[in-house]
Amino acid sequence: MDKEKEYKTKQRVVVAMSGGVDSSVAAYLLTQQGYDVLGVTMRLWAAEDGVVSSDHQGCCSIEDIEDARRVCQQLSIPHYVLNVEQEFKSHVIEYFLKQYESGRTPHPCIACNDKIKFDFLLRRSLAWDADFIATGHYARIQFEQGQYRLLRGIDSQKDQSYVLFGLGQAQLSRILLPVGSFDKNSIRDFAIQAGLHLANKADSQEICFIPQGTYHEFLNKHSESIPGDLVDKNGKVLGQHPGVGHFTIGQRRGIGLASAEPLFVTKISAESREVVVGPEHELFQTGILVESVNYITDEIPHSPIKIQAQIRYNSKAKPALLMPSENGAELWFEEPQKAITPGQAAVFYVDEQVIGGGYIRNPIPGEN
Repeated sequence: MDKEKEYKTKQRVVVAMSGGVDSSVAAYLLTQQGYDVLGVTMRLWAAEDGVVSSDHQGCCSIEDIEDARRVCQQLSIPHYVLNVEQEFKSHVIEYFLKQYESGRTPHPCIACNDKIKFDFLLRRSLAWDADFIATGHYARIQFEQGQYRLLRGIDSQKDQSYVLFGLGQAQLSRILLPVGSFDKNSIRDFAIQAGLHLANKADSQEICFIPQGTYHEFLNKHSESIPGDLVDKNGKVLGQHPGVGHFTIGQRRGIGLASAEPLFVTKISAESREVVVGPEHELFQTGILVESVNYITDEIPHSPIKIQAQIRYNSKAKPALLMPSENGAELWFEEPQKAITPGQAAVFYVDEQVIGGGYIRNPIPGEN
């Protein structure tokens, strides 16, 4: 019988607290379950001018650290601030820049989960003699038939299992996800019940190191943009562009070309510095090459299997055939998918379970 991971009492848990409602309630729930809880806020990034806008909806600000500290005070648990700015710069920001410079569209939150929360913090928690770490992610962990399994969160609108596909058995054995078994309304109710001052705080919506969402300005400041050509699928030059990092697959706005029909970015080549544009129907593809594939359990498929594949964070998983290979996998969808974007994650689901995932290398060429 399926059984969600039991939260044993009197064990120590380090809770990664961002200063938001979800991680705060995670800490509250664990204290209610009898754990010895420590709150840790990681200082990932500081605004270069030292100023964070009042309408900032990311995390990492001084206000967020103070919110986490106040919650820990309200819960009567210790709070620590861990400076990981250097690690974050190396593993997340530099990755973000290199991906855009290579014509790919990265998901920095996945890199942060893989390298910071569930690697650096997990290892650092040993110094506090912690048995587990916990986060406010909306996902669930089950232990069944000798394997830890990652499942979607109960709240389908908030599910974050997509960004956790890189986890393995050793990590899952030491991770608790208390909020994943509840919907968002229940989490806010818990916050009110606990008397937490931030019960109605808005969810973060932005990339934490780009608090205004102006990633073009960030790229201009931190990387070199080399101009190139805007071309159609046959290579005909239609105009020029300031640099491949300014574009993503499916983009319509900001192309700067007059046309009788709407034009979209359909392909980006960092090598030739060409950005290919075309009508909307040229965005649809059926097959994907996936690289850097991770399977969460030891039940690794060696032959084609039918799955549901999700190719971006805010999209639904769609029926596909997963064809494992030595160097990754191919995905073949039952229906063509729009704007398949290199650099984004392709995550593999069987029902509610994440069996693995990888990064989109490129769509498999076909007729448009």
